[in-house]
Amino acid sequence: MTDAYSKASVGYERIKEILDTEGEVKDLPGARRAPYFKGTIEFDHVNFSYSADVPILKDVSFKIEPGQVAALVGPTGAGKTTVIGLIPCFYDPTSGVVRIDGTDVRQFRQKSLRQQISLVLQETLLFHGPIWNNIAYGKPAASRGEIFRAAELANAHEFIEKMPDGYNTIVGERGVTLSGGQRAIIRDTPILILDEPSSGLDAASEKLLFEALDRLMENRTTIVIAHRLSTIRRANVIYAVKDGAIVEHGTHEELLKLGGVYASLHELQFQREENVEVLGAK
Repeated sequence: MTDAYSKASVGYERIKEILDTEGEVKDLPGARRAPYFKGTIEFDHVNFSYSADVPILKDVSFKIEPGQVAALVGPTGAGKTTVIGLIPCFYDPTSGVVRIDGTDVRQFRQKSLRQQISLVLQETLLFHGPIWNNIAYGKPAASRGEIFRAAELANAHEFIEKMPDGYNTIVGERGVTLSGGQRAIIRDTPILILDEPSSGLDAASEKLLFEALDRLMENRTTIVIAHRLSTIRRANVIYAVKDGAIVEHGTHEELLKLGGVYASLHELQFQREENVEVLGAK
């Protein structure tokens, strides 16, 4: 009991510290509550830098229509994560405009903006507590039925039910982990951002994950950051990012025919996977 209290106390202090920290980006005077989004996302000549002499994004422009799946690919440090961070207004562009449904995101109150965007990151932040409580994190008032539905859509319900304590199993104990997809499903937002969702998964787990994500992405505007290019072949549009700029865009097939950055990344990854298979067979 003492150990559990100690963990809870430390967790509370960490959460309190985050909540008490004022964000660098503030609501603009006169900012209004965001209406329910259709999901059009537009970058209009966006530039961004943390310091004047180090540009991170350079004249980035693109438009994603409601319900489309768009992918960002490119080498580490190319600026992909910065792009997705501008959509929920985690920071402001140095110049240019980010719009949702035709309106500059800075015109919305940040809380109402972020309530309509689900983020599924490489490493999901979990707190010490039962599985059902972690799933409901994005929607604290979720019903038991909503929690079950989210787990089923994320291909996790059967796995959870087989645990000795079912949905009351404590996350973090006995190696129990939880995917961010379940939280995203229960939030049911019109915009979904996936940052390396299959990172570190084996082939079988990746297959289950993407079966769940296919359901999750249905009728939502989705942006996917992916290094494993096999995961984004069916995207409506793929943007290749290099040195902070979009250098190519098109479908998987179009970009392969183009023979540029995407094709080079694809060939390099294919060769690497072949080498791994050969080593594994020895």
